[in-house]
Amino acid sequence: MFVLPEGLPVELNPLAFLIGSWEGAGVVSSKYLGQDDHIEHKFQQRVTFSAGQGNYLSYHSVSRLLETDIELPAELGFWRLAKPAESSDHGPVLLPGSGERNIKTAEDLEKLRNPRGGFDIEASVIHPGGAYEFYAGQVKSGRIDMRTVAGSHMPMHLIEAGKGWGYAERMYGTVTKDGVTKLFWIMEVATSVRDQLVPLVSVELDRVG
Repeated sequence: MFVLPEGLPVELNPLAFLIGSWEGAGVVSSKYLGQDDHIEHKFQQRVTFSAGQGNYLSYHSVSRLLETDIELPAELGFWRLAKPAESSDHGPVLLPGSGERNIKTAEDLEKLRNPRGGFDIEASVIHPGGAYEFYAGQVKSGRIDMRTVAGSHMPMHLIEAGKGWGYAERMYGTVTKDGVTKLFWIMEVATSVRDQLVPLVSVELDRVG
């Protein structure tokens, strides 16, 4: 049974269901490359979301192809509620904040709920090849829907190799059945926000920590 970590900042409660380590298998497709004979590869993945004393979750994923045991590029990132900056926030870089947080109670948190009944979020995901994805979206009832927005970056060497994309969407959600909680996530990509999305990744993970 998942228990909220002691000392978790109140503003992270909507994202708390992610905290911990998850392991499982998924499929990644080369269909977005536009090849008629696109290939699907099965892979093993471990995803970890962790919380410190800041107002964000740290994200780390590591994956390996199942058929060849080749290590795939890791992902690193930070996930947080999208809200106005306040004096108590630390950063940017090493600048310390000052004063008390504005969000100290559940009532304070409710003031951030959006008209759709969820909470707006931001997530940054960094890839070792130089790609940087900046997502905006919402979390509602244990489900996250988010899309890339301005600030994302796909390096030219990936674009020239035909491996880049200009727009992406991700969905994360949990399902608990017979006491077992699973985290599902999918990713779709397109050349631009105006083009049709193509499936890239689909994963099913079990909570392992």
